[in-house]
Amino acid sequence: MQSTLEIKSLAEIDNDVTLSRVRAEIERTGLTQGQVAREANISATTLTQLLNGTYNADPGRQLTKLEKWLAAQAEKNAAPIIPTAPDWVETPTANRVFLALGYAQKFNDLTVIYGAAGLGKTATCKAYRKSISSVWLATMTPSTSSVASCLDEVCVALGIKNPPSSALRMQREVLRKITGTKGLLIIDEAQHLSTPALDALRSLHDAAEIGLALVGNEAIYASMTGGNRAPYLDRLYSRIGKRVKLTRATKSDVLSLAMAMGVNPEDKKALEFLVEIGNKSGALRSVVKVIRLATMEAAGKQPELSHIKAAWRELSHA
Repeated sequence: MQSTLEIKSLAEIDNDVTLSRVRAEIERTGLTQGQVAREANISATTLTQLLNGTYNADPGRQLTKLEKWLAAQAEKNAAPIIPTAPDWVETPTANRVFLALGYAQKFNDLTVIYGAAGLGKTATCKAYRKSISSVWLATMTPSTSSVASCLDEVCVALGIKNPPSSALRMQREVLRKITGTKGLLIIDEAQHLSTPALDALRSLHDAAEIGLALVGNEAIYASMTGGNRAPYLDRLYSRIGKRVKLTRATKSDVLSLAMAMGVNPEDKKALEFLVEIGNKSGALRSVVKVIRLATMEAAGKQPELSHIKAAWRELSHA
């Protein structure tokens, strides 16, 4: 898409008109002068002096920056509104995850939630943490596979500042923070953890008597059920009170998400095509991306089947 940015030359800039337009844009958008100053790359003091008529130096350079900011604002306002996925949509699959988390917290039990990517596991964990007290969410990565790095990430989730360097002392700090809270510790992307790290979490769960949720792909559950699993994981596996396996997005999941993002609920063919996309690799994540691209194809209007198919071709390189 070709840019519509048109910047006035210094000779074309009328000081009073430019500053009047800046004031009007601030009033229209509700932006603070500090925000405008940062976006325009001038100091907040300079902007205040310009708007108050007390700037004593040559304002030409600063006004040129403000004209560029005004032009960028105009282009932003002219661009089509692209829908964003809500932070969380209450789909049937999301409800299964939400209930499993609630079970673990209510009964101080261990739940394992695992399955395909793109089904909203992480978004639901965040929604649960936001709505329920004494819930902590720690996300693991390949770099947090060891006991020490895993516990360090848990310390961050618990808000423990400057945690000790040793795993033993971190464990003590975590226990001090969570014991007696009747809380829930959610470990997202748990498949990245080593066997000793998983056993360390099991130990926290036992000692503090709080709920523990291990969330990730199928590898996390497979590691506890394989015929040659480590004795450590035997101890963890025997503590599982509830497991939720997610294999694919349901039709209701896709329809709930699509309508939350503004797809016409009466456009049956468009919705059916989105359901097909939701059943492929990427699941609901792909649905979100397709709807965004389709809305761009529709110039910000409600996307139709043709726009959705074009977006899918672009996304899948088909």
